[in-house]
Amino acid sequence: MSSPTDTQQHPPTGPTGPTHLPAGQPTATRLPADSTARLSGGSAARPSGGSTTRLHGLDALRGGALLLGIVLHALMPFLPQSTWMVVDSQPSALAGPIVFVIHLFRMVLFMMLAGYFGSMVLRRRGARRYLGDRSKRILLPAIVFWPVSVMSTWLISALNLSVRDLPPPPAAEDASLWLIFGPGVLWFLWTLMEALLIVVLVRAVLVRTVGAERLGRAARALGRLLSSPGAVLLPAVPYAVGLVLQGSINGGLREPLTLIPQGSSLVTYLGAFTTGWLLFAQRGSLQRLAGQWPAHLAAAVVGTAAAYLAVEQDVPLVAGAAILAVAGWCWVYALIGVCVRFLRRERPMVRYLADSSYWAYLLHLPILLLCELVIADLTWPMPVKLTLTLAVTTALLLSSYHLLVRPRALGAWLNGRRYPI
Repeated sequence: MSSPTDTQQHPPTGPTGPTHLPAGQPTATRLPADSTARLSGGSAARPSGGSTTRLHGLDALRGGALLLGIVLHALMPFLPQSTWMVVDSQPSALAGPIVFVIHLFRMVLFMMLAGYFGSMVLRRRGARRYLGDRSKRILLPAIVFWPVSVMSTWLISALNLSVRDLPPPPAAEDASLWLIFGPGVLWFLWTLMEALLIVVLVRAVLVRTVGAERLGRAARALGRLLSSPGAVLLPAVPYAVGLVLQGSINGGLREPLTLIPQGSSLVTYLGAFTTGWLLFAQRGSLQRLAGQWPAHLAAAVVGTAAAYLAVEQDVPLVAGAAILAVAGWCWVYALIGVCVRFLRRERPMVRYLADSSYWAYLLHLPILLLCELVIADLTWPMPVKLTLTLAVTTALLLSSYHLLVRPRALGAWLNGRRYPI
């Protein structure tokens, strides 16, 4: 691990951006005073050199959102009536509720953090450098890692059918090149690029039309509103709209299957990205959320139970969408509050996992599928299989990260810097 001084001089980054703030703040969650133009790009001075303060809580949360995706994919074979690429012979009733809870908030949380750090990066570096950095760390990995992360799963799926002597799935009637060469597990990188391009474009237009000063004031006012008690209902609106556009709440919000922007997911995640962007505009917004975490956590637990019943009972679409959206955002606000409140100092293991999470997510699926294939027909209980699959996958991902990524050029590309072994 590097020393704190090394970290301050070379702040690491990831798919959401760097998790650090200018120095001179009492805690890792305190925002800098010169926040007048974080959204508007106005005349507030950007930090020029000097040390930075890492946001340890949000750093852990960002990594956790990605790593939860690996857990979710490890559970997919055990879903009753699963259509996953490798279906286990021992389905479990426990898998469904766990997948439901993770899927309810995970990607909304990730996109919200991406918006928060995106606003930070744009303020410090300007729109052109921000777009260049995001193209390098989001768009380029989505293209370069596609053969390994997505195409390889075709071969593993075919191997699964052959080794286990299973009938091939029915061919899709609407199959096209757009569907065949879809983004697969990397869809979130493409959606993130779409969201940030829209926000940067709208911001540029508003700066020219209404002016940087007014836009800055409006952004701060909205950020203050979004962090006020009860404001969790506001970001839930785009989530609910996305579910309504989808036409069903069964299975939660579905990812886009092609590179063509999908209205339901884009509306939802653009709303999450914009929420994070605006929260950064107002100093102290995270601290206010930290003070509200017990209420948000209680609402998240109750709301999740209501959301699960809404799906099971087939309630009207609008009502069900509202329940799922509010429950999901209560989890987002609760987790942000908990991490900001209790993860104020650096924990080397947590930071290491956060640094490795991007690489782990990019590479996890083929490894996970091969592990699932090996044990699919064993009669072991689900917890044993799940633990073994995650243990082997995690060991391979972390060892490859430590030896092949962290100290090398690949680590500088994905994380913003190299670390000595």
